[in-house]
Amino acid sequence: MSTYNFDQVMHRVFKATGIESQTELAKILQVNRSAVTQARKKGSVPDRWLLLLFREFGLSPEWLETGVGRIFLTQSPKDEFSFKKIPKVRARICAGNGSFETDGVIQGYYSFRVDWLKRKGSAEKMVLMDIFGNSMEPEIKDGDTVLVDQSQKNVLAGAMYAVGIEDTIMVKRIEKRPSQLVLLSNHKDYEPIFLAADDAGNVRIIGKVVWCCRDLR
Repeated sequence: MSTYNFDQVMHRVFKATGIESQTELAKILQVNRSAVTQARKKGSVPDRWLLLLFREFGLSPEWLETGVGRIFLTQSPKDEFSFKKIPKVRARICAGNGSFETDGVIQGYYSFRVDWLKRKGSAEKMVLMDIFGNSMEPEIKDGDTVLVDQSQKNVLAGAMYAVGIEDTIMVKRIEKRPSQLVLLSNHKDYEPIFLAADDAGNVRIIGKVVWCCRDLR
């Protein structure tokens, strides 16, 4: 068990990896969120966690504990903050009653930190798409851009996905129920969409929504 200050170590972890919450951290460390809370109360970091962070991100245990030295041990300094271009496609995802699916013509590319993308999923399968409609507000608003990882198609209850039904694509939370698939909106004005087993077979899981951004108005 490391005796170094928990908050200082976690600040370095969040800054270097892009982790945004203790819940995300707990998932990477393969522990319950309560374990992170307990470690914070004790003011110490288990040595096993430092090892896992090294294996996952290449973070130097010495740097995590002291803030001194190289941040990453598995990358050269020039690659520590390398970037990858992710395509933005012309298809617009509807967070409402549905939109016609357009082609995947690339409008441009946006750069993201490689280590950040690695934490989110498979960078090679990611695309950016624009949102229109308000059914997923307040979390996702009309005009937002979402990052979709097309490698993540296995449904996790309550997670948000880009889904296609015939010639329509939309963003919804998905729940699997006996003989039924349910598409859920965040906005209270939109009723759930219930799909029977026969209809559920026509649903295409395009990918998991892993991030979104918006322009301030």
